[in-house]
Amino acid sequence: MTQTPPVRRRPPRAHAKGENTRAQILDTALQMATRTGLSSLSLGAIAEHTGMSKSGVFAHFGSYDDLLIAVIREYHHRFEQEIFRPALQQPRGLPRLQALFDLWLDRVAREIDAGCLYISGAVEFDERPGPVRDALVALVRAWQQALSHAIALAVHEGHLPASTQPDQLLFELHALVLAAHHKARFLGDADAMPMARQGFARIVQRTLHSGPPDSARTISPIPMTATGD
Repeated sequence: MTQTPPVRRRPPRAHAKGENTRAQILDTALQMATRTGLSSLSLGAIAEHTGMSKSGVFAHFGSYDDLLIAVIREYHHRFEQEIFRPALQQPRGLPRLQALFDLWLDRVAREIDAGCLYISGAVEFDERPGPVRDALVALVRAWQQALSHAIALAVHEGHLPASTQPDQLLFELHALVLAAHHKARFLGDADAMPMARQGFARIVQRTLHSGPPDSARTISPIPMTATGD
């Protein structure tokens, strides 16, 4: 019986170089996708921007769909780091929910020129079943679940009445962001973000007064933060 040859492992330095190259490809692809859309990404364009060959770009991903999914996941990772993680530093309940909304809106404001991958991706892949759409849906739902959990905590802490309908409140907050994005990016209106923040305050006030009188007085309204638009 012949002896099995030892497995040749990639040297740590080569592995680190490969990871850095992959990160560079993803960063370039993500910048391109937010400007022109996921479906417009091409290996040739990415290769040109990174100074690599098409085969060199492709070698870091199993397929074109895998590349798109990796871009979506990278976007979600940055989304979490900019919005979800900082919001967790706020007290549980309405302060954390407001932080999530404010930080989300701040990101949308910064993405006016580039574009939100979740919003544009939904338009591109709403009728295109497959693994890319599935990945996009899964990550959007993960974000919505985080918001829904924040709403549930606000109810648990007594900041919102027990009669609060989490799904309805989540729907309305999401609608505010979509409307702000459309008004700012498509119509070019400068008042989109302030109007969205005012909409959040009105939704919270309406929700506070939707329950029994006692529950409506469990917490004073939180003043709107002076975050930049």
